[in-house]
Amino acid sequence: MPNLLFIGDIVGRPGRDIVSQELPRIREEMGLDFVVANGENAAGGSGLTAKIANELLACGIDALTLGDHVWDQRGFESEIDQLDRVCRPANLSSNCPGREYLVLESDGFRLGLFTVLGRQFMRPLTENPFVTADQLIQKLKMETDAIFVEIHAEATSEKTAMGWYLDGRACAVIGTHTHIPTADAVVLSRGTGYMTDAGMTGPYQSVIGRAVQPVVARFLDGMPRKFPVAEGDVRLCGAFVRIDATSGLCDSIEQITINP
Repeated sequence: MPNLLFIGDIVGRPGRDIVSQELPRIREEMGLDFVVANGENAAGGSGLTAKIANELLACGIDALTLGDHVWDQRGFESEIDQLDRVCRPANLSSNCPGREYLVLESDGFRLGLFTVLGRQFMRPLTENPFVTADQLIQKLKMETDAIFVEIHAEATSEKTAMGWYLDGRACAVIGTHTHIPTADAVVLSRGTGYMTDAGMTGPYQSVIGRAVQPVVARFLDGMPRKFPVAEGDVRLCGAFVRIDATSGLCDSIEQITINP
């Protein structure tokens, strides 16, 4: 029964540090076959670089996904094609560089994975995530044993709808983007594991990863400010999914928080 750990949005150096410190131990103790992480906030809190991607992959992450901050770091659009274990959101324009999906293998078991961006209260403009998910599942079910889907979205309704839409077709549908872990990990009626948001891997003594005072001040007066990445109460958050090797669906799913 393959075991998958999905790590929620890695935020800045605090998020990277806890991954490098804790993941080797977690991987061994939990008997993980696959580790997938969202890395879209790993570089200074916004975006990703090739250097940071390779550092994270060297820590024991098998694949990195991205979200709406995919292009925030200057020059990443010219680096992403060289990163064969990084995929951008699949419903961006087909003209964008980067891979739309990845296929991982462990002991002969093949896991397909991709991310779609939501369209409610989100930028950039994208193709319909439900249509894109349909198309990729049709493609991946011919070459994989299970399919994992991340929906990077603001609206909980859109995430929940995606979970039900893909129920019975994906081993898990897990949301990211809002940085707050939700208490709704469940196996849906047709066998898909679902969780509205995996939370972030980073500093929780913060406002979704950023230093408290400048964010609060912005809410008070509306003036622009820099929002540096916070540092306190660093946690690794995500979801642990056990995949039924026969059906390719979810045997169990639980929210994970590592707070050393």
